[in-house]
Amino acid sequence: MEKERNSQVEGEEFDDEEITVELDLEDGSHVVCAVITILEVQEKDYIVLLPLDENGKNTDGEVWFYRYIEDKDDENAEPELSFIESDEEYEIVADAFDEYLDNVEFDEVVE
Repeated sequence: MEKERNSQVEGEEFDDEEITVELDLEDGSHVVCAVITILEVQEKDYIVLLPLDENGKNTDGEVWFYRYIEDKDDENAEPELSFIESDEEYEIVADAFDEYLDNVEFDEVVE
């Protein structure tokens, strides 16, 4: 996969149990996202992110799905996020997230 197609996790902040990450986007901008969950789907990990505005809020409810790659052999390595390329793979992850939401209250997830 091309390097410019990957987003890197800049770091994690812990604020009252909320985990956030800052993503560097392809256009050079940055966005802070709340981590909703990491899903394992067909033996691959995917992260579900809730993009936040400058006030730390998300008003449209949009979530982003990325492949989540973590080097378990190097505890100092930053996790890597990459785009989901195929519509089929995206739909499988979206269905897994819908199932996840069926098991929790969405309001609890975003608070």
